[in-house]
Amino acid sequence: MAEYRSLDALVRARLRRWPQHPPGLSTHAGAPTQWLRGRPSEVACGSFPFLKLPGSERLRTMPDGLWLHFGGTPLEPYVDILAIEACGSMSNLLDKRARFSPSTSSLLAVCPVQWLLSPTSPEDATPRWQAIGVLRHEPVVSLVLPVRDMRVMFALKERHYNGIRQSCVAHPHEYFLPMDKLVDKNAPDDPAIRALVCRASSTAHFLTPA
Repeated sequence: MAEYRSLDALVRARLRRWPQHPPGLSTHAGAPTQWLRGRPSEVACGSFPFLKLPGSERLRTMPDGLWLHFGGTPLEPYVDILAIEACGSMSNLLDKRARFSPSTSSLLAVCPVQWLLSPTSPEDATPRWQAIGVLRHEPVVSLVLPVRDMRVMFALKERHYNGIRQSCVAHPHEYFLPMDKLVDKNAPDDPAIRALVCRASSTAHFLTPA
């Protein structure tokens, strides 16, 4: 880990190893998953999805990791999100928890035009706007969608993780894991990580997933 200048750089490098589809979530055979990784991008750039509240132009939430699941129709589109936040301190955790706390305002996901026009992945040249399945034409402005469902995973240093596990009652959208697990090179294949991501899916609330 010494080759990384900061914890943030290490987290971004590790999350780039995660696939477009969050590991551990089931898919239907032959059906498009419509999942895309919004952050971190494969290459450093200034165009990637972010979260915000309606009417806010400056206050943006940019998680360390962000996966978007697009759904609905061109007339009624929406997005479900899985966010990952690496917290180096308790104050950092409290700040990030507050950003995702339940609110009377609808959270919005903003997908910039450049991000939508770019290839889905280095292995797939399909433009993202075609892959998500809710746009009829090539976009010329950012796509802004209401967040229907939100799940957030917080990665904590061991002493913070142990303290939170013993004293905190997590909200329904919150999940916690040790930082060492998140930054492990084999995290996407770790059965425990995959099981946690699976539990962070809205389908986990049903006896038979839709």
